[in-house]
Amino acid sequence: MPPNIALIGCGYWGKNLARNLDALNVLHLVCDPSEHGRNTANEIAPNVETSSDFNDAIQREGIDAVVIATPAETHFDLASRALESGRDVFVEKPLALSAEEGEQLLKLSNQHDRILMVGHLLEYHPAVLRLRELVDEGELGRVNYIYSNRLNFGRVRTEENALWSFAPHDVAVILRIIGALPKSVTCTGGSYITPNLADATVSTLHFAAGQRAHVFVSWLNPFKEQKLVIMGEQKMAVFNDMEPDQKLVLFNQRVDLDDNQPVLQRNGEETVEILSDEPLRRECEHFLECITTRQTPLTNGASGLQVLRVLEACQESLQANGCPITLNEH
Repeated sequence: MPPNIALIGCGYWGKNLARNLDALNVLHLVCDPSEHGRNTANEIAPNVETSSDFNDAIQREGIDAVVIATPAETHFDLASRALESGRDVFVEKPLALSAEEGEQLLKLSNQHDRILMVGHLLEYHPAVLRLRELVDEGELGRVNYIYSNRLNFGRVRTEENALWSFAPHDVAVILRIIGALPKSVTCTGGSYITPNLADATVSTLHFAAGQRAHVFVSWLNPFKEQKLVIMGEQKMAVFNDMEPDQKLVLFNQRVDLDDNQPVLQRNGEETVEILSDEPLRRECEHFLECITTRQTPLTNGASGLQVLRVLEACQESLQANGCPITLNEH
């Protein structure tokens, strides 16, 4: 029997989860205190029950797992209650708003032997999955530098800053590709709409093996850009999610030294074939598979906690006007 899923929150992003979970025939209940959210759920999944009380998702008999798509400041409370009730849990990013809360959720999932999965959607994008394969196969050579831009005009948040709202996606992918936490980070930014709430930030991650990465996020950019660039010793790769067809391009170019003089090697480029699967459908299917087989999710609680540690260090640096912050070994 397929598991019965309760969705908490059917707003801006929750409605997309409702659509996919209903299509997979596992959506059993949608809880949203707003009438608009419940009406949205009824339009998407007219045969699924709705409720105004979040507690119904956590306390009702017959619910196997809970999917949480509420504002970030509610994630810890809802996820901890769901785990304690014996449900498997999927939480939209970020897992929580502090590493301490993330550690508590991870401990609860282990204590109750429950699946804890974080919605780091970018890790399920076919282009990112293929990019990871290319890196693992050594196609790019040693990875030296990564940068990502996640920019848009809106949606401006008033609860969490642009770092916590946008950067988790790219930080998760960068940590996966490098395979380690950075030894230190720096972060600068500016607050132009809401006092003390950064609308744009630039974070730099310094890794022990010498690699660096930077993440530029903003919701005050005149155009939308979602781009990840990896510079390897042999080749370079660009993932541009705004491109309709050429989302992943491999550049066969590098710099060689000839008598200590840099020589640019440009040997063309190629568009890498990727699947056309919807990343969110892949993510939902993976969660269901983990519930059924009890396997550890790709974006499990431990990986979500690593992302929180980086974000927390970046936030500390941001508040200290860009002073370097060292991450403790865990």
